[in-house]
Amino acid sequence: MYISKKKLFYTVQEELRKYLHHYDRETQLPVRYEDLLHYSDAYPYYDKKGNDTLWESVIYDQHMQQELKDGLTIIYALLKTDGDMSVMEHLYVSRIDYCTFGNSNPFRVQIMNQLNDNYDYFYVKRADASRIYGLKLEHILSPSRINYFVDGDTLIEEHIAGIPGDVFIKDFVKRPTTNKVRIAKEFVKFNERCFVRLLGDMRSYNYVVDVTPDFEDEQYRVRPIDFDQQTYEGKKTMYLPQFFKDNNAIVDLVVTLLKPDVVKQYQNEERTLMFRRLRSSRYRLKDLIDCMRNDTISTPDKIEQLKQELAQHHKSDEFLKCANMGEIVRLNLKIILTKAPKLKQA
Repeated sequence: MYISKKKLFYTVQEELRKYLHHYDRETQLPVRYEDLLHYSDAYPYYDKKGNDTLWESVIYDQHMQQELKDGLTIIYALLKTDGDMSVMEHLYVSRIDYCTFGNSNPFRVQIMNQLNDNYDYFYVKRADASRIYGLKLEHILSPSRINYFVDGDTLIEEHIAGIPGDVFIKDFVKRPTTNKVRIAKEFVKFNERCFVRLLGDMRSYNYVVDVTPDFEDEQYRVRPIDFDQQTYEGKKTMYLPQFFKDNNAIVDLVVTLLKPDVVKQYQNEERTLMFRRLRSSRYRLKDLIDCMRNDTISTPDKIEQLKQELAQHHKSDEFLKCANMGEIVRLNLKIILTKAPKLKQA
């Protein structure tokens, strides 16, 4: 499946910035993305098995190191306690990593508690409009909530915990204790969430699996961690994780363990839940979609391709009237979330 080698970067325009300010997503930060670019040295970061993670741990000159670390600790406090530093006195920045591949080239900051060596992460990235729209749609329409801030051209994101999808497929799917039916069910729901809100490129390393022990078994929740491809690509299948070969092992579980009518049931369940979330946050979502409709987050050829393919998929010529990706998202939400009979009565 073809994916653009390098997604175009879209700056945050004034209308989106006003939206972020209105909904308390904009704040003044003591450290910005460009400040972290001035590192003096870097070395490869290897995982516990000795594999190169393609991240580099970076080192800063002594004269700027303490100032950066103090500022990053304040940012963590903004994420977790709305800036209350009184409960953060035992925390310090233990490591800063830089990602040399991908679209956003993020910095990953490890925060350590010196009393018990427990640690957490957050990310410092360039503020790309596509990614911000993706974060907002995830926050509004998914079962999970996401914490992030924007300041100028800098985006701060909290860490989304879970087992990376590729690791889960390789090491966990075939375990005797794994509930494969529940994995298949969750993947159907995840696939539906991505397609409804048009989040693309959900290859296995772009999502995590959150495993929660239940009183008799395990529950699974698939959560995207990469939102750069929010309504960017033109090909419809880019928004359906089932078509990425990385996910074949889980797709096989769905085909083997779930009958077609059961798959349809799970899809309708997820649509119902998304509709309820949409209805409870309809004004916030409307404001966001209005921003998208007045913004540029893809190229004319990709917009044309996607509206043609969705028109054919839904058998609706309404898509052909869409002028941009924001209008396509709006129409896709409207058509899919009003299909199920229960939703029509809501």
